Amino acid sequence: MLNIILSGAPGSGKGTQSDLLQKKYGFKHLSTGDLLREEIASGSEFGKRIDAIISKGNLVSDDIIMHLIERYFESVDDRAVGLIFDGFPRTLPQAEAFEQLLKERQEEALMINLVVDEQELVARMLNRGKTSGRSDDNIDVITKRLQVYHRQTEPLIGFYKSRNNYHTIDGSGSINNTFTQLDQLLAKWIR
Repeated sequence: MLNIILSGAPGSGKGTQSDLLQKKYGFKHLSTGDLLREEIASGSEFGKRIDAIISKGNLVSDDIIMHLIERYFESVDDRAVGLIFDGFPRTLPQAEAFEQLLKERQEEALMINLVVDEQELVARMLNRGKTSGRSDDNIDVITKRLQVYHRQTEPLIGFYKSRNNYHTIDGSGSINNTFTQLDQLLAKWIR
């Protein structure tokens, strides 16, 4: 199974490109936000614990995220082409724990980083806020999200580069241009 970590700053097009890859190849798309919301909606004790953390505006621990990821892996059909991880891993400890989980499964992950100039990222998210009504797409929140990305997630680039599992795609062009680059890159791994 091919595991793809689709990385990039907020607004780089990860969700859009994940949807296109899902439609073309049949990848399963995994969003940790979706896993958290599903667990909360289940009403389980674990979900209540997660809700108590998130409702106060806090981030859940790496242990909680890894527990959800492990459970998700157990539920995935082995015949799936692969998984696309959107928004995971976000931190170095998550990447290290994920690598260990993949090693146990005798699998690897390929990080593909969508690179977009920061000015364009801000413009994209502000425009998205106008068209979609997303309240988190305002300049103050965007600035904070980019700072968190630079501090917590960018260090993962070095982690995956050191394992020769890192590739970049220029995400600043059109959606189709970005997808064409992704498609050409993945042709090396998908038969």
